[in-house]
Amino acid sequence: MKTVVKPGEVLRHPAYTRVLHWGVALFFVPALLSGFAIYSPWIYRFVTPLFGGGAMTRLLHPWFSLGFVVFFALQFVNWLRPMTWTPDDRRWLSRIRDYVGNREPREPEYVDFFNAGQKLYFWAIAISSVLFVLSGLPMWFPRTFGRLSVDISHVVHDIAGLIMLAGFIVHIYESTAAVRGTFQAMTRGTVDHRWARTNHPAWYRRVIGDRR
Repeated sequence: MKTVVKPGEVLRHPAYTRVLHWGVALFFVPALLSGFAIYSPWIYRFVTPLFGGGAMTRLLHPWFSLGFVVFFALQFVNWLRPMTWTPDDRRWLSRIRDYVGNREPREPEYVDFFNAGQKLYFWAIAISSVLFVLSGLPMWFPRTFGRLSVDISHVVHDIAGLIMLAGFIVHIYESTAAVRGTFQAMTRGTVDHRWARTNHPAWYRRVIGDRR
């Protein structure tokens, strides 16, 4: 799958990165839905028919989750370097109110491929994924791990799920409604020069050369 970069655009995400991203989404959404259906009796009656009933939902949930973990592990390796925390990220967090309030027309000059907010989301998902695996196994094999481990795992699993749900909602908003042109980066793999210059100035300068 080749990424076509049109005039006036720059490559943001190559095909491999986009495949990983949508692979994560493909398994994350049904894992989230089936998990909350099991978690909440109110959600259970509406969501479980989508998966063929309660028993099938319980059967499929750990497999959806494993698929998510596999794809995210590959994405983790792929994005580890640009997601590494830097001193500039602390500077970005000090002005997070301006970012949330949309008070500035463009990001600071030091914002690179990802800003600190995107990095926080990434690491929250990474940590939650580890917690999902560690807490999911005792629930999947309760006889092996024992009742106490299962009870603790239920609490950890639920907390990790709520963190991921909150992050997912913010992620959807930021990638669609909040910043126009962001969604295209994960569908076609490209963004226009204005988007790149406005949202990730340091990365943009590195890609095309410093023309200031």
